[in-house]
Amino acid sequence: MGAQISKDERIELRVSSTDKRIFKRAQKLSGDKSFSSFVVRIVKKKAEEIVAEKDRIITTENDRQVFFDAVFSNTKPNKNLVAAAKRYKSKKA
Repeated sequence: MGAQISKDERIELRVSSTDKRIFKRAQKLSGDKSFSSFVVRIVKKKAEEIVAEKDRIITTENDRQVFFDAVFSNTKPNKNLVAAAKRYKSKKA
């Protein structure tokens, strides 16, 4: 059996009776044993999706910036890059 995860944090929230009814119905239909486990599972899944999406956007933005900085900067290629380009051109010839 796996290691137990300590659950020492608590989240309290208030919802409308309509929201609670639909949440409870979804929990029963999902097969989750408890309402808490249902809420944690659903919220965690959505939170992970949001974080992953934002991480992709940030990474994409960083990559874009690095690319444009490299292409449009006035810096000259270093000796390793020049040597790599020569090796590449000699293999293509």
